[in-house]
Amino acid sequence: MRLTMRRTLMTGFFQRLQKETQAAQQQMLQAPVFAACARGEITLDMYLSFLTQAYHHVKHTVPLLMACGGRLSDRYEWVRIAIADYIDEEKGHQEWILNDIRVCGGDAQAVRNNQGVGQVSTPIELMVAYLYHQIDRANPLALFGMVWVLEGTSVGVGGNIARLVKQQLNLPAKAMSYLTSHSELDQDHIRFFESLMDKITAEEDQQAIIHSANQVFYLYGQMLRELLPQTQQQPA
Repeated sequence: MRLTMRRTLMTGFFQRLQKETQAAQQQMLQAPVFAACARGEITLDMYLSFLTQAYHHVKHTVPLLMACGGRLSDRYEWVRIAIADYIDEEKGHQEWILNDIRVCGGDAQAVRNNQGVGQVSTPIELMVAYLYHQIDRANPLALFGMVWVLEGTSVGVGGNIARLVKQQLNLPAKAMSYLTSHSELDQDHIRFFESLMDKITAEEDQQAIIHSANQVFYLYGQMLRELLPQTQQQPA
């Protein structure tokens, strides 16, 4: 009985996180760009716009992880160790995105410099600012709300979207390194994330992660909605 109760406790929070962010996740998945992919209406400009915004949040992944680790209390030393593993996995991924942009004929330098067509969108700028604020002024564990959104989305729909984009745009594999690799890598990441979250037992920390995930689902969804011109948007 004791072993059964322990297992229930250890699997509780990840399941709770899934349940209490499901509505926000489904709302994000209603972004018209998903239906456009299914209809075969994706364009190279839309893909480049997605990569541009991916760059503007992915370049902050390692700095955000470092900031989170620096703000954690000693009782979360085990999370800090996990963060070091995350950093090893995530460092340099923004350069993959710039390479994909170059292969597609986009202006990678404009994206790197946040200029012209390479500028960050308002939803992504707000998302990144929100996460830094949560780490610095509220609860650093809120960063794992973003991790759930991005890795959960990659596992849930990333692989299928990557295949559709590659087929519809007839792109070479070297133009898909970010999207393809993340849909594959995050299969392992999500199992690691689940085990990590199931060790978070404090109610205030669980609430911080859930709230952050819901906010990030909303803001990331707003970015996705901006990928499709209003004239092309149809009900999902």
